[in-house]
Amino acid sequence: MIENMPTTALQSIFRVSLGLLMIFAAIAHCTFGRNSFQAQVPDWVPLSKDLTVVLSGVVEAVLGLAMIFWVKEKTLVGLALAVFFVLIFPGNIAQYTGHRSAFGLSTDRSRLIRLFFQPVLIVLALWSTGALHWIFYSRK
Repeated sequence: MIENMPTTALQSIFRVSLGLLMIFAAIAHCTFGRNSFQAQVPDWVPLSKDLTVVLSGVVEAVLGLAMIFWVKEKTLVGLALAVFFVLIFPGNIAQYTGHRSAFGLSTDRSRLIRLFFQPVLIVLALWSTGALHWIFYSRK
């Protein structure tokens, strides 16, 4: 059972901000950023790149809304979002190793630097929802 952990006002601000970022990303997946997101889909994914982008956009929308509104289960939602960030990380790696330009990342250096931001998002999802505290201190 995942116990909902208490969080501070600062954590709540980051949680809602991350939720808004996810909703924005979901909209981008299905509209203006659709082609750019396709550049991140690894070739080994068995679905079409477009379907993968749309489905991941739907997941982002659900997680973003949950981050903002499902406060009673925020720790669980934070864990789910962190897992999602881990699952999409191969896309960032594929963009780097495939030398694919998207989102203004037109050099290998810029694509490499971007890889280091994914762990930040993972930690932010865990910290802002109290999941980080749950992982290290509350599980029995």
